Amino acid sequence: MRVKKAVFPVAGLGTRFLPATKASPKEMLPLIDKPLVQYVVEEAVASGIEQILFVTGRGKRAIEDHFDIAFELESMLFDKGKEAELTQVREIANMVDIFYVRQKQALGLGHAVLCAREFVGNEPFAVLLGDDIIEAPTPCLGQLLEVYRKYRGTVLALEQVPMENISSYGCVQANQIYKKVFEVTDLVEKPLREDAPSDMAIIGRYVLTPEIFPILERQKPGKGGEIQLTDAILQLSKSEAIYGCLFDGIRHDCGDKMGFLKATVDLALKRDEFNGEFRSYLLGRLMEQQEIPANLAVHGMVATSHD
Repeated sequence: MRVKKAVFPVAGLGTRFLPATKASPKEMLPLIDKPLVQYVVEEAVASGIEQILFVTGRGKRAIEDHFDIAFELESMLFDKGKEAELTQVREIANMVDIFYVRQKQALGLGHAVLCAREFVGNEPFAVLLGDDIIEAPTPCLGQLLEVYRKYRGTVLALEQVPMENISSYGCVQANQIYKKVFEVTDLVEKPLREDAPSDMAIIGRYVLTPEIFPILERQKPGKGGEIQLTDAILQLSKSEAIYGCLFDGIRHDCGDKMGFLKATVDLALKRDEFNGEFRSYLLGRLMEQQEIPANLAVHGMVATSHD
């Protein structure tokens, strides 16, 4: 069965970005000129997803408004002859069918996925987290779906991370079965470095079978007192094979301020409209901070970290 539905858990409070997220959803923070969540929706659409469910909470109305038709704005753009902007705004509202459900209590990622049960029905589905912005020739979710089509089981996106950071992630123990495809034998949520089974972290892309729902319904709170999706997938692994895909691409972790800043710089430097002037600005600031003579920079002695 082809995967046509995707679930976006967006009910979190975004406390790492306070006070910016006091009245505005973290998912709507602008990464250059698009909100974070739009990048992830575009990835889902490019992977063949036809329907998206946002699992929202209080204060998330801006997400609904962003993906809705904006009559007044469209009328103004039309009257002023701003055709490019009008097309851009209309494309946002028309790119995919979107639905919404409220997660009334923040009980964890596993609980957020459980809120999608009625929407999903008895179909395989994708879960995408808006913290992870992934640049890839083939969309990250698309890579997972290729693995799903071959093996017909749950697929997790994996990334090798430094062991000193592994306690921030769920991670897996797994056996390689084909190139960058693994069969997962164990999952641990945010382990201590010495307890981690590997350096392969689970990042915010999943393809799940509907058999996850009865497990989530019975799942007891785990790490942090929340219903952990990782714990439920571990239970699922006792009855069906779980696969991991070490995806090709660059992940920008926009779940914290430093990752968000790095993503802004990296993506801006890849845009033709910003590359020259912005790169010169960054180089100038670097020289000011390090007191490097301009003639050294001219002769290629200095480069930005991006290079």
